[in-house]
Amino acid sequence: MLLDGKTVLITGVLTPASIAFSCARIAQEQGATVVLTSFGRVRSLTERSAKRLPNPAEVIELDVSSEDDLAALAGNLSATYPQIDGVVHAIGFAPADCLGHPDGLFGATWPDVATTLQVSAWSLPALAGALRPLLVPGSSIVGLDFDATVTWPAYDWMGVAKAALESASRYTARDLGPTGVRVNLVAAGPIRTMAAKSIPGFADIESSWRERAPLGWDVDDPEPAAKAVVALLSDWFPATTGEIVHVDGGVHAIGAAAPTPPPA
Repeated sequence: MLLDGKTVLITGVLTPASIAFSCARIAQEQGATVVLTSFGRVRSLTERSAKRLPNPAEVIELDVSSEDDLAALAGNLSATYPQIDGVVHAIGFAPADCLGHPDGLFGATWPDVATTLQVSAWSLPALAGALRPLLVPGSSIVGLDFDATVTWPAYDWMGVAKAALESASRYTARDLGPTGVRVNLVAAGPIRTMAAKSIPGFADIESSWRERAPLGWDVDDPEPAAKAVVALLSDWFPATTGEIVHVDGGVHAIGAAAPTPPPA
């Protein structure tokens, strides 16, 4: 099994439709001990989902925007989990004015933009830094991304935050590389999760994806992205870090959709 004997901390599990939930399920199937994080009002959702995993997982408190939670994280884990072999960063949030505003980027205030950047980008190195005492040579951090090389309808400041996340992952890979810790991202195609449904214009993104994807794309299937995450958590990519692996049916490689052939 790919993750036999490893302990993996997974953030961002809300419902079984989330990519993070599939990461947790497949990680367990591949032999890992999985620990989930959540906080506040959504913790009850995470706890219900944790019970639906093959092995019910422990849920610990973590709000990545809380300095106290980050400072306490390693200590809260260490008594039961003295070593963390894998981390899944599946965290993103943007206030309403940062997504789909009629004025685009001009519609958001700095406090809302700051929240978006803090939660969606700064949180990756912040989480990695908080866990440094428990990470060992061979540990792997994998974040979930949405391709930030181009613009998307209504994605606005979240798109900017994803670009920052991509850069932050490379710098975090640089800083943790000497300790033998890898940091990579999986840029997944659109998945119809609870978070995605809250994005104005998400339907416009998902409706065009199938046409552009050479391999096709199922917006209701998070498993391809989750399998890539688990592969990167494993020991099968020992010299890969600072990388973005696209799991999007090939859309990132296509400039324009081919015309639909006429019926035979």
